Amino acid sequence: MFALAFVVAHVEPAFGQWAYSVAALISIVPFAKRAYAGAISGTPFSIETLMSVAALGAMLIGAAQEAAVVILLFAIGELLETVAAGRARAGIEALISLVPRDALRERSNILERVPADTLEIGDVVVVRPGDRIPSDGRVMDGVAEVNEAPVTGESVPVVKETGAVVFAGSISTNGELRISVTSMAVDNTISRIVHLVEEAQESKAPMARLIDRFSRRYTPAAMVVALLVVIVPPLVFHADWATWLYRGLATLLIACPCALVISTPAAIASGLASGARRGLLVKGGAALETLGKIKTVAFDKTGTLTRGSPRVTDIVPVEGTRDDVLAKAAAVERKASHPLGRAIVEAASGRGLELPASFGAALTKPGESVTARLKGGFVSVGSPLYAKKQTVLDAHIAQQLEALQRQGKTVVVVLSGKRVEGLIALRDEPRRDAAEAIATLQRMGIGTIMLTGDNQRTADAIGATLGVQVRAELLPDAKLAEIEAIRKKGLVAMIGDGINDAPALAAASVGVAMGGGADVALETADAALLHNRVMALPISLHCRNPHSPTSGRTSGSRSV
Repeated sequence: MFALAFVVAHVEPAFGQWAYSVAALISIVPFAKRAYAGAISGTPFSIETLMSVAALGAMLIGAAQEAAVVILLFAIGELLETVAAGRARAGIEALISLVPRDALRERSNILERVPADTLEIGDVVVVRPGDRIPSDGRVMDGVAEVNEAPVTGESVPVVKETGAVVFAGSISTNGELRISVTSMAVDNTISRIVHLVEEAQESKAPMARLIDRFSRRYTPAAMVVALLVVIVPPLVFHADWATWLYRGLATLLIACPCALVISTPAAIASGLASGARRGLLVKGGAALETLGKIKTVAFDKTGTLTRGSPRVTDIVPVEGTRDDVLAKAAAVERKASHPLGRAIVEAASGRGLELPASFGAALTKPGESVTARLKGGFVSVGSPLYAKKQTVLDAHIAQQLEALQRQGKTVVVVLSGKRVEGLIALRDEPRRDAAEAIATLQRMGIGTIMLTGDNQRTADAIGATLGVQVRAELLPDAKLAEIEAIRKKGLVAMIGDGINDAPALAAASVGVAMGGGADVALETADAALLHNRVMALPISLHCRNPHSPTSGRTSGSRSV
């Protein structure tokens, strides 16, 4: 619009004034609407009010080109400030999509596929391997390992047997379950998470922009001065009304803070670009401003401080070598879909091991073992409980197994028949830069805490490794409550990657999502860590506040 007016003014100067007037009138409409909305909601002296009045006044005195320039500068400033701004609606839609649209309902021994939102309390549904659970419920029959990461953040699938509680949106990995529905679609776990996210976003008032705070005092002052210029000379000195009306409107136009309107968003855009270069993408000026004032950083564990998937950490051979034990276990698990099995196969591949040939399909007992026939006989990879059912564990082996479990590691036992071949320990290990990031934040005087849905033993082990406080076994609503409690003591940033983190991310002073995390976390958060580097946050914070202490502080975590 402004470009067209510029062209018309240079091609046909006689129509330039009209062209600029039309461009200004059309372009001022959205800002005038915002000024009106602000006025009726109790904010009459916004920067939009000053800019709208100044632009209209400029057109009244024949300065349409100046009016157009004022509007153009303001529009550029607004555009700069909303760079990378995100909306939470897409995130909420991603949450809702976690629940399957239909379910396999069982009635009178007949299976029928029905819409999931029509399920009622007491209905029985059948969930097959690989299916998402359509509603909260209790297991009536069957055994399966269920991936509850979307709800609890648990890094390893949990065994569900008769009587166990299951959550909507979680996934049965390797077994069939018959589930009695215990909640309606509008009240299942995912629906409650959606509600928590929406409530948190509504209650979290964004920090006012600098220009908004400035305009509350500057706008009425500028308008009063312009009004005095209009009325004082004619009333006191009997000057010409038309002349001083012109001068009052000119004063109002000059008073419009174009430099601030464009310089503040430009500075914000510069800060956004600087953060992005360091691996932190911030979605707007308010979040950028808040980040520089945070007192505490709360971290999720799985996928944030840790890699998000288990890895082999220890191999304890009883017969043969470490490579022998790992190769046999990988041969049994070579077609596994379970995260532990995949980790064992990846470890063997990483070592370049040649796997023994297997005959026939592997036999899986959910929650217990996987057994396959190899060249030397049947080999099983099973839980410690399964191993104890098959044979008596040597005291030394039992001690090693217990020691590994105390470190928060999941241990599987490799058996040939009923002989123990060895132990393999796995754990979702911390990211390479996690310990350094936490230590740096603590040296800067920023408190740190880990909030996780994982079990207490694993959380304590990771927390001890990283030197961070721990709150474990937290469902989404409990994480939200922890964030709200911390916010009462000061500004808090929450860093997470999962669906279960979404309410806490929305409620925190600044929510920061891992770049490789779930869509809902990325949409709900105010910022994102690119390349999944936790260290990008303290680096960016230090650059925003270079005078913050980075040495001479204890590395212990400050209480929150």
